[in-house]
Amino acid sequence: MARILNFGSLNIDYVYHVDHFVAPGETISSFSREVNCGGKGLNQSIALAASGATVLHAGKIGPDGKILTDLLESSGVSTALVDISGGPSGHAIIQVDKNGQNSIILFSGANHEILPEMITCALDHLEPGDTIVLQNEISRIPEIMSLASALGIRIVFNPSPITPEMEDYPLELVSMFVLNEIEGEALSGTSDFSAMPDALRERFPGATFLLTFGSRGSVYVTSDRIIKYGIHKAPVVDTTAAGDTILGFFTGLTAGGTDPEKALEIATKAAAITVSRKGAAPSIPTLEEAEACPFPYVPFDLF
Repeated sequence: MARILNFGSLNIDYVYHVDHFVAPGETISSFSREVNCGGKGLNQSIALAASGATVLHAGKIGPDGKILTDLLESSGVSTALVDISGGPSGHAIIQVDKNGQNSIILFSGANHEILPEMITCALDHLEPGDTIVLQNEISRIPEIMSLASALGIRIVFNPSPITPEMEDYPLELVSMFVLNEIEGEALSGTSDFSAMPDALRERFPGATFLLTFGSRGSVYVTSDRIIKYGIHKAPVVDTTAAGDTILGFFTGLTAGGTDPEKALEIATKAAAITVSRKGAAPSIPTLEEAEACPFPYVPFDLF
């Protein structure tokens, strides 16, 4: 069974359902408010575990964050490497509009209190050839990358959110990038989706890439192969954790030996189920649900 360390964010999500995203100077009422567990790190750990991987989560929460570790544990994720801060946990303010699209404001909280000794302790639990998953919602990402690479650990990086500081990260150490359209444009230097694969190959010749294009589908890119897969068209309720679901299922399945083409199919089916449900982490399906996805397939047609 694949063993994966996710050194990632843990957030409490405050979700407001609205008719439309609030504009500058505007005050609107929400239809409802929900409090959920979230953070890209937490969502991805749950999706990784759902894919069948053995998952350890490293990160930091505040005294208000027990709800987060409880959910991870109940989802099959080890939280032995999660530390507790004296300050608040990270949280997010999420608007979900009538079309199911989301707009998110993040507060980092304890996610930006990662200490050097936490990194060393977490990496001691891995062996060469194991995988570490990173996002850009915690502190000390460059140190984690450098130490993990020196130990022969495979690095999967989801550069979200994109920040100016990221240009100074040792990105040449990354084994696989997981990118949406915005992140793909930022790292490839082109807004032409069809040109992104070659541009990314040229900039990062040692990496592979999982590019997600929302309602158009996804593409997996290696040095000599491009695998395209469309979507399974589901009624859209909330898109919040769709990308995290694809990352978790694809990474977990391929780390466990599944062929990338089959892994991308299952990951896409899982994401379709995710967008058909409310919430972030609560919307992520089981592997059995993903494999039995009832929604019809629409081929990839972007390029």
